[in-house]
Amino acid sequence: MPIDLAQVDWLYVVVLALFAFVASGVGNLLSFNHRGFGAVLTAAVFAAIFVFWTYYPHHIPLLPTSITVQKSPVTTVLPAAPATPSTPERPRNPITDITPPAGPSR
Repeated sequence: MPIDLAQVDWLYVVVLALFAFVASGVGNLLSFNHRGFGAVLTAAVFAAIFVFWTYYPHHIPLLPTSITVQKSPVTTVLPAAPATPSTPERPRNPITDITPPAGPSR
């Protein structure tokens, strides 16, 4: 089996299952037992509960370790500005003006 079941945080799975159960009850209650509307409300209620539980800093120990671990601040290093030469480079093209070629006029 590709999933190591010993590594699964079963308490977190149970908490999320309870959230889905509560969201399903609230969704069905608010939709007056219309299946499609109840499914949409259930998904919205579950998303709201999940975002609140996962990202609100309430310091409850049931959060997954990937979220509760403090991330180190990211430092951005800007590249150094290129050094400007003292004399500008001359173009490699020998033509330096943009005048149209002389030719017969129509």
